[in-house]
Amino acid sequence: MSDVIEVRGLRKEFTVRVKTGRLRRTKKVVAAVDGVDLTVARGEMIGYIGPNGAGKSTTLKMLTGVLMPSAGEVRVCGLVPVAQRTRLALRIGVVFGQRSQLWWDLPLRDSFDLLRHIYRVPAADHAARLRRCRDLLDLDGFLDTPVRQLSLGQRMRGELTAALLHGPEVLFLDEPTIGLDLVSKQAVREFLGELGRAGDTTLLLTTHDLADIERLCRRLVVIDHGRVVHDGDIEALHARYGSRRLVVVDLDEPLTEVPVLPGAPVLRVEADGRRLVFELESATAGAVVARLAGLATLRDIAIVEPDIEDVVSRLYRTPAPPVVVPAHPIPTQNPEPASRPDLTGTP
Repeated sequence: MSDVIEVRGLRKEFTVRVKTGRLRRTKKVVAAVDGVDLTVARGEMIGYIGPNGAGKSTTLKMLTGVLMPSAGEVRVCGLVPVAQRTRLALRIGVVFGQRSQLWWDLPLRDSFDLLRHIYRVPAADHAARLRRCRDLLDLDGFLDTPVRQLSLGQRMRGELTAALLHGPEVLFLDEPTIGLDLVSKQAVREFLGELGRAGDTTLLLTTHDLADIERLCRRLVVIDHGRVVHDGDIEALHARYGSRRLVVVDLDEPLTEVPVLPGAPVLRVEADGRRLVFELESATAGAVVARLAGLATLRDIAIVEPDIEDVVSRLYRTPAPPVVVPAHPIPTQNPEPASRPDLTGTP
């Protein structure tokens, strides 16, 4: 598989004013993204997560050509995002949870038709893609409703459709399920899962809802203080930060003494001693249950898989290396064009 996203040493700096006295403010250079390296193969589904202010949205804006990098090399679909923004816009789709690409006062159907003309999509291709989205996202009930009258969940389904009607190679999703109710979240997740399984579109997803990551993405990239601190699958993240399975055992009667089991320390004792929670380090769940069965009458047993939210929060608590800002600006390899390209122009 060829790489559709190639990033080397990506950096973005902002100058902010910091209060240093009652009336004085001084300028300070802040690196929102600090030396990110990333490659994404065609058809991959990537979860790109981090705490607030980590640099997630800034990275996406540089990948889509909205922001000019301060330094580093970026190519998406073989194109330099800012310098070739018009051509890139025809090959990517973008969904920002807090922004809309739909016409507020027009029926949803008319927004889709306008986008077909903007992207110059053949009518047959547009109809086929719209039909697929209508089926998977259940759009028929509100296609003729003005966008301003749609619920948040309905509008998000419309945003996803609008981002896919021109057949993008890469879909960038920034908080696509933010604020949605459970039913709408499930509909969006199922649609994205179906899209990912088809393998035609590369997905890069940023979210604070880690359930989205667990259900959709095999690969997880974690960014903190502008730097990538983990790039791998979720299992590797659990292994790296010590997240382990738990064995929860309910007893008929509490034991007079909490047992010490090799490779499975007791994490906590609950319910007046009738519930013991063991953390599996090197022991197996079967060995723990067998040992306890010889000591007491077991009422119930449960094996709890590690929670990704716990391991990610543990990762965020790990001190980040200090960010050193150079005294002199780093020259960018992608000079900004004299004028910003028109997204509706001819590629």
